[in-house]
Amino acid sequence: MIDSSSASGRVQFLIIAAVFFGPLLAAAWLYYRGDALQPDERANHGALLEPIINLHDVVPGSAISDNSTWLLLYANDGVCGDTCRNALYTVRQSRLMLGKEMDRVERVFLHGAQAPDTLLITDEHKGLITLQDAALRAVLDNKKPGALDADGYYLIDPHGNLVLYFSPEINPRDMVDDIKRLLKLSRIG
Repeated sequence: MIDSSSASGRVQFLIIAAVFFGPLLAAAWLYYRGDALQPDERANHGALLEPIINLHDVVPGSAISDNSTWLLLYANDGVCGDTCRNALYTVRQSRLMLGKEMDRVERVFLHGAQAPDTLLITDEHKGLITLQDAALRAVLDNKKPGALDADGYYLIDPHGNLVLYFSPEINPRDMVDDIKRLLKLSRIG
């Protein structure tokens, strides 16, 4: 006949073993199963530019070399028409949508041979940095994936690393979500 204290001891032993080995077995199952809990979509909306390049090294002496903040750069090679003006508006509003983090991001407009309307810049886009830099433009065009549009938005970190590319058609809220996520994870700038 089995003693009741002996049976109680075995039950307690089995419970302790289950508490210890249960998570190990579950972790091993999830690890070897692989795709059990993989998300279906990416979290980012922009294209991560890999390998990450440092613009300070590739374009020394560029006007953006001395930045100590994140840069949201809009590149437009042609005349600044309606599409360009809408993009500049998107850059301005996206920065404002960052809320308390907006001081960590500066806006840059990389234009082509024809300078933008200075009245437009001073009246509607105060604080926008405008520059023409053919070497920087060539780097941006060569380092982004070929399937992406020529004009678009680039995010550059305070160390001068070219981090993300956003297409001109991106929803500004999606771009802001990506930037907020990076600023939250980053301790620089």
